[in-house]
Amino acid sequence: MTWIALAYTLASRLAYVLYVGLTLNRQARTGYLTRRHGAEAGFRRFRRAAAFVMANDAVSFVVLCVVSANTLRVGLPRGLAVAVGAVLVLVGVWTKLWAAATLRDGYYWRNFFAPGERVVPNTAGPYRWLRNPMYTVGYLPTYGLALVTGSVFGLIAALFYQCAILTFYQLVEKPHFERHRQAPSELQEERVG
Repeated sequence: MTWIALAYTLASRLAYVLYVGLTLNRQARTGYLTRRHGAEAGFRRFRRAAAFVMANDAVSFVVLCVVSANTLRVGLPRGLAVAVGAVLVLVGVWTKLWAAATLRDGYYWRNFFAPGERVVPNTAGPYRWLRNPMYTVGYLPTYGLALVTGSVFGLIAALFYQCAILTFYQLVEKPHFERHRQAPSELQEERVG
């Protein structure tokens, strides 16, 4: 059962990053969804599908950790491993919620659906200290849950999850942001004018 759960979890992560990545790349290149449905409706369609694959991804990870519980031997007292895991979950969830609140609609990549809008780098909330809190500190809950459940397969999947999302960031988000980034001089002119 553990191997099936692991395979499903890895497939779910690939489905998430590939669906979102390929759809956003197509949208950025051709405006596929906005041409077919308009900017707002195209974004809503994408957001619904992205939310579904993201939820499936999260559930598959939790199932993997539960199914493969007590397979990790770290040499720490069980209570300490659970406490460390719980702290990782809390810090990561808090950071992710703070970052999502800071981004608002940007959380679901709305800027890919707003043609001509310049992307202004976010410097509020956790972005004041971290370049990418969602994909760095925001992934601590995966490691934390693996520790809490004592799942070696969960730790392996957590590492895969983070590598996959950071690859997605490098190949999809970052190039888009760099192409549409508002130059500091333009930002200054907006503030003055």
